[in-house]
Amino acid sequence: MRGRELRGELDAFLAEMEQDLVAFRRDLHMHPELAFAEYRTTQRIAERLTAAGLTPSVLPRGTGLICDVGSGDGPTIALRADIDALPLQDEKDVAYRSTVAGACHACGHDVHTTVLLGTSLFLAQQAAAGLLPGRVRLIFQPAEELPGGALEVMAQGGISGVDRIFGLHCDPRVDVGQLGLRAGPITSACDKIAVRVSGPGGHTARPHLTADLVFALAKILTELPAALSRRVDPRSSLSLVWGKVVAGSAANAIPDDGVAEGTVRCLDEDAWHAAPDLIKSLLESVASAYGVEATLDYTRGVPPVVNDEVSVEMLGEAAEQALGAGAVVPTQQSLGGEDFAWYLESIPGAFARLGTRSPDGITYDIHQGTFDVDEQAIAMGVRVMATTALTSLWEVGPLDSITSAMA
Repeated sequence: MRGRELRGELDAFLAEMEQDLVAFRRDLHMHPELAFAEYRTTQRIAERLTAAGLTPSVLPRGTGLICDVGSGDGPTIALRADIDALPLQDEKDVAYRSTVAGACHACGHDVHTTVLLGTSLFLAQQAAAGLLPGRVRLIFQPAEELPGGALEVMAQGGISGVDRIFGLHCDPRVDVGQLGLRAGPITSACDKIAVRVSGPGGHTARPHLTADLVFALAKILTELPAALSRRVDPRSSLSLVWGKVVAGSAANAIPDDGVAEGTVRCLDEDAWHAAPDLIKSLLESVASAYGVEATLDYTRGVPPVVNDEVSVEMLGEAAEQALGAGAVVPTQQSLGGEDFAWYLESIPGAFARLGTRSPDGITYDIHQGTFDVDEQAIAMGVRVMATTALTSLWEVGPLDSITSAMA
């Protein structure tokens, strides 16, 4: 291991680059771009990587890019950051407030991008000095908030040949200098459903001559979630919550169609995979009992992010090495969705929570127009990601070597 030496090299690098990285983050924050429209952001990243002697490859849509550092010999470790903003108004009174009406980096993606850029520049120096025993793939991913950007990256071969992948996300509930880690599920699955119910309408004076569609829809609204709770292991926390119901336009007329829309959330990957067929079967059962036709439009969102235990250990060891003893703190599974999950469906890896709260400072919430970070978190993120990538390359060979060693 070169832990002590690496820490000194990172100290020297950040002494020179930290303020430049803070300025880069503020520039991104002032110019947020929504999913699959991150053209300026992509250009800014590409310019900095090219200036460092790297060769970034922009994705076909023109947003997001992939860039390899080091040779193809040895293992390949991927690092990912998401680059898109949210359709929210920036409500902060700061010099770097968003200049784009209705768009804001309210989830910390500007920080994620800057951390990966700083890590990229440091790794480029390591590669130039012949100190990179393998390859690091940098993934600047578009459209995490849509979601869909991870699938775009994968369709372009973004994780082809990659042995492990690592990522992080700002956490305003964790102090700067700390990293939240959890083995196993760390986020939940989140899908959307729309149920359309149809049947013969009529006058409310003669419900027996109709399907009484509103009554049938109400039964679906209550009985479907209740049935789910009895058909799925409660430890999976599979839940269906309705958010929109539309049916009818007059008090004395039974309509001939109605729509209900909601979200399905789940903490367990197996239950998530089984959810569409199960919900469809239960819907048909309830609908037939009341003489209506029901169709289900099930839109996949993302599976849960399930952290690989070995990869979590790697991240934890790197964080302790880079940030000091006590830097790693436990974190709970969130009900939020994150499309980093798609990568972990194919290769092992881990997703961490980067502390962005000033000690004794305000606890902001993500996806709010007031969200901001303690910018010291940028240097902390660079330390963790660079150390994770390098120690993974030094200490562990490709995945088949790991498997053989554990057999």
